[in-house]
Amino acid sequence: MHSTALVYLRLGLHHIADLRGYDHILFIAALTIPYRSADWRRLLWLVTAFTAGHSTTLALATFDLVRLNARLVETAIAATILAASLFTLGSVLRSPDPEPRPETGERARYAMAVGFGLIHGLGFSTFLRSLLGDEDSLVLPLFSFNVGLELGQLTIVVGVLALGWIVDRVLRQSRRSWVLISSGTVAGLGAGMLVQRLRG
Repeated sequence: MHSTALVYLRLGLHHIADLRGYDHILFIAALTIPYRSADWRRLLWLVTAFTAGHSTTLALATFDLVRLNARLVETAIAATILAASLFTLGSVLRSPDPEPRPETGERARYAMAVGFGLIHGLGFSTFLRSLLGDEDSLVLPLFSFNVGLELGQLTIVVGVLALGWIVDRVLRQSRRSWVLISSGTVAGLGAGMLVQRLRG
């Protein structure tokens, strides 16, 4: 029992942190970029909103209550990366504040995290279903896999916050520049991924 939980926990952790399938990494980065480490409470609520969304569809799809075309889901995931990045870029560009604050449009950001989380949960479920094989019970693998996903998400969040801190405190670059450049980079990668999946 415990070995099964550990196996699926590791699979969840490795899946979200896998650089070969970096779409989920980019989305978590897009959510995190506007925040400083001092904003960890707000960021925790945001990540929790994303978790609520993807946990819902991950469970529904794993129990085969919801099933969508995998190509459509992967294309939609790329669109969420682009949309989340553009939202941040728009918020910063509309604000005259040289120190962008994540409170701007925060309710919309939470709604976006939940809604886009629903899409990402379908992506996670495609991978999980391929692993389940002859498992008698789906509850423990599903729970363990989800815990692994959350640990992976937190690792990405800490990494992005650390990069922002380095840019701010060590390199002495403006917060506005960091948010614009990093969000623009993620938006570009998301756009490229979206075009590729639309063509594929």
